[in-house]
Amino acid sequence: MKVPVKDAAGWFKDTASGGIECGDSSQYEKYMAGIKAEKAKEKQIDTLQNEVSGLKSELGEIKSLLLTLANKDHD
Repeated sequence: MKVPVKDAAGWFKDTASGGIECGDSSQYEKYMAGIKAEKAKEKQIDTLQNEVSGLKSELGEIKSLLLTLANKDHD
């Protein structure tokens, strides 16, 4: 038996399986588009974090090389 989900128009709970189903395909597509957008946003954030980490590492290497060059000039 399918029971309407409270405060979620067009969504139904299957009492036998416990699953939630959408009775409106356009609403389902909208929901799935939101899920895909959220996953894409998370992937973009992960990519940016990796790029920042890489840049920090490279900046540290440059700083170390500059300090080495500066110390050689003073010797």
